Amino acid sequence: MDIRKVKKLIEMLEESQLNEIEIKEGEESVKLVKAISVPIQEQIVSSNIVSPTSKPTAAKENVSADTDSIQSSEEETISGQTIDSPMVGTFYAAPNPGAKDFVSVGDKISEGDVLCIIEAMKMMNEVKADSSGTIKQVLIENAEPVEFGQPLFVIE
Repeated sequence: MDIRKVKKLIEMLEESQLNEIEIKEGEESVKLVKAISVPIQEQIVSSNIVSPTSKPTAAKENVSADTDSIQSSEEETISGQTIDSPMVGTFYAAPNPGAKDFVSVGDKISEGDVLCIIEAMKMMNEVKADSSGTIKQVLIENAEPVEFGQPLFVIE
């Protein structure tokens, strides 16, 4: 397949609402998939926010100052032991879409109970409770990206 055709397909994909294009010519085929990207500034702000109800609203020039105030005010409101993410990935509260969440606020948990799943590199990793207690807060919404060491739950 001619490289000019491939370049034209890339341009068409970028300009369209489509996420994917696949073209076959005889035995040759090309599949193009549009990558979804989040601006770096939003990633930095969202990775530092603890509460699932907070949304990054800071102007780009004020990101660092607003992030510090958000962190300090939310650290004060969290009381109890946190269960942190053991890896970078995507947080899932239930074993599959439409299923009941593993845990919710007010549930009593025991050491070793599965609290959530974190998907990393197409692998589903269970996050288990390292102590017993009661779920006081769920700090992440379903299908949100999480960072290593980011608090997921508050238990007491």
